[in-house]
Amino acid sequence: LKQVFNKDKTFRPKRKFEPGTQRFELHKRAQASLNSGVDLKAAVQLPSGEDQNDWVAVHVVDFFNRINLIYGTICEFCTERTCPVMSGGPKYEYRWQDDIKYKKPTALPAPQYMNLLMDWIEVQINNEDIFPTSVGKCEEEVQ
Repeated sequence: LKQVFNKDKTFRPKRKFEPGTQRFELHKRAQASLNSGVDLKAAVQLPSGEDQNDWVAVHVVDFFNRINLIYGTICEFCTERTCPVMSGGPKYEYRWQDDIKYKKPTALPAPQYMNLLMDWIEVQINNEDIFPTSVGKCEEEVQ
């Protein structure tokens, strides 16, 4: 268990929605529709009366959690030695640039690239200006 929560590893615990909140209810609805075998197009449609920003936020966080779990299952097989390049097949190489430490697109081993990517996504998801935790906050700021 200590290895699972090691900050140096890519795996991160799921970001959770507070029970009793509207986002928690939206999350439950999204999970139920995805697990019921229904049409995916119908599963991602905005439920009547719900805020589009909240619905999108729930799906972004769920997608992050799922990708994180998938990567967590393969990260022990993809090491800097076995995956020296972050690529999408022989034609595509992904390079990291964050304008802080990596000012130019930089070739990195896949595990290092994935760690930076997952950290970056987590920062975005936890940024209140992008994903406010108060339901309807974006809508209130627009008015």
